[in-house]
Amino acid sequence: MEKSNSPPYSILLLVLFFSSSSFLSLASSSSILNDSTISNHRSLPHHRKKGGHVQYVTHNVLHYGAKADGVSDSTPAFSQAWEEACKSSRPASVHVPKGTYMLKPIVFYGPCQSKMLFHVEGKVVGPKHYWEFGKSGFWILFYKLEKLTILGGTYDAQGSDYWACRSITIIQSRNVVVKGIKSLNPQMFHLAIDHCHQVLLKKLYIEAPTRSPNTDGIHIMSSEGITIAGAVIKTGDDCIAIGPGTKNVHIRGVHCGPGHGISIGSLGLHTHEAGVENVFVTDSVMTRTQNGLRIKSWGRKTTSFVRNVVFENIAMENSYNPIIIDQNYCPYNKNCPGSGVKISGVTYRNIHGTSASPIAVKFVCSASRPCTGLQLHNVRLTYHKAIASSVCTHAGGGVSGVVSPRSCFRK
Repeated sequence: MEKSNSPPYSILLLVLFFSSSSFLSLASSSSILNDSTISNHRSLPHHRKKGGHVQYVTHNVLHYGAKADGVSDSTPAFSQAWEEACKSSRPASVHVPKGTYMLKPIVFYGPCQSKMLFHVEGKVVGPKHYWEFGKSGFWILFYKLEKLTILGGTYDAQGSDYWACRSITIIQSRNVVVKGIKSLNPQMFHLAIDHCHQVLLKKLYIEAPTRSPNTDGIHIMSSEGITIAGAVIKTGDDCIAIGPGTKNVHIRGVHCGPGHGISIGSLGLHTHEAGVENVFVTDSVMTRTQNGLRIKSWGRKTTSFVRNVVFENIAMENSYNPIIIDQNYCPYNKNCPGSGVKISGVTYRNIHGTSASPIAVKFVCSASRPCTGLQLHNVRLTYHKAIASSVCTHAGGGVSGVVSPRSCFRK
């Protein structure tokens, strides 16, 4: 990689991630929580009102019988605190003070009467025995909410022996902020966003064992207007996965690794399936990841698509597949007619670093629907300080600036 006087991306990101005061300045146990402790982000007008800050009426889970011993079942107390807060005509907060609280699978239902804040200062843990999750498919679920903030705390699902359900799930919700949380050891996905609109995920720390299957850091499905701003993700699967029906996604300041990188897909599992469009990933680092920037689809007929995607200012540190499109995902190689997912308008700009494999750029596209409009601009990837190579199958596009390895697009 060419020498530069500017600091490496990884250092810049660490400064960005940790410099703005502490991770979060959380409020005390008073009954009224001032909104100024939550956020001054300009894109979140629902946190403010003219003439002053919004104040939240606090419902402390300890007052409803929660035990901060990490063993007693605090699920009923959390449910009661939420129900009371949700009925409030004033903005309300469910407050989880310092300590460790054990929760079984729980649903925080909406809609609520006003703005809601779920404010954790302590640690929430899942039950130690997998059978206590039953067939729920989730651990903590926020459902049908508007103007919700999930603030702070550590969530440890203790899922090392059971990898089959999501840790924190948000479904059919709008105007949501998730800020300053730490998620550990999920049963499946750490954080799932499903059928949501206008969600900000900020200053997150996510970690699971490297060999844990299906532990996506952030999994986004059928959602619109999603922003991820600052996250450290270490996991056994995709750091971020963007699924069908998702559009208008902005990702910046993510440090991924170990893990499988940032992925669009898998797409095309179903014949009639929505696509993915308007995805922008910037100013991020992939460290020793299996993949860096990946688009993947099933090798079967479908109406799905990927279009208008930009990957920009990305540093690769020994990633095995830094840039990859794979449209031949077909387990057991049975009934694989070729992918019908149409991939077009994907730009890779200012991608620098090292590849752990000799093939640093791999575009393996569908014979029935070739990739079009792929653009490489100032892409410089090396393999053990040597020139790496690129592979193209049914892929077309253009190059500009310095591109190494040399483009394999047909002229």
